[in-house]
Amino acid sequence: MSRGIASAPRTAFSSLVVALALSACGGASPNEGQSTQATGAFPATVSAAFPARQRLAEATRLLITVHNSGTRTMPNVAVTLLNPQAGSGAQALGTLLAQPASGQPPLAGRSRPVWIIDQAPGPCGYSCHQGGPGAGATAYTNTWALGPLAPGRSLTFAWHVTAVEPGTYTVAYQVAAGLSGAATATGASTRGRLHIVISSKPRSAYVNNAGQVVSH
Repeated sequence: MSRGIASAPRTAFSSLVVALALSACGGASPNEGQSTQATGAFPATVSAAFPARQRLAEATRLLITVHNSGTRTMPNVAVTLLNPQAGSGAQALGTLLAQPASGQPPLAGRSRPVWIIDQAPGPCGYSCHQGGPGAGATAYTNTWALGPLAPGRSLTFAWHVTAVEPGTYTVAYQVAAGLSGAATATGASTRGRLHIVISSKPRSAYVNNAGQVVSH
């Protein structure tokens, strides 16, 4: 089951497994081998770019750039994409179908894509080439992470997408400094909304005399 970006509770079972593992290693100290990931608030400046007007079947890019404006390294910069009306019930860059009318059979799943994600953030390895979620995908709902970000440096999350559903949509984004919720990104621009209109008229294209695909 997918999880929200700030929810990762420990269970009694997982604690027991850790205790048994430590005892099997000869009584290691409680802090030995544990992560020393930085926690707290990390100032950040975020910019987002996504064409406000698009056409059906048009390939575009959603770019979210995170700049570490603080003095500490962000442990694992992450971005979550949500549909403000559907929340985490819809897939990233998607929407929800209406509930079936009374007496009609329920839907197995109401989430439908507005944009197909052709390539997600992160290096394009095996998963990406096979149509998977990409190297930056995480177990958290609609969330991608690209690792540490040093002070004064910037990191860009890029989604290569194709519009498949006409209409007016809002894409909400939220940036975090880490996945556990113990490391937060602060600043007015760390969350925002992008308003997009997708025309039902597809983008026209043709092949010129040089064999190149020309769109207009």
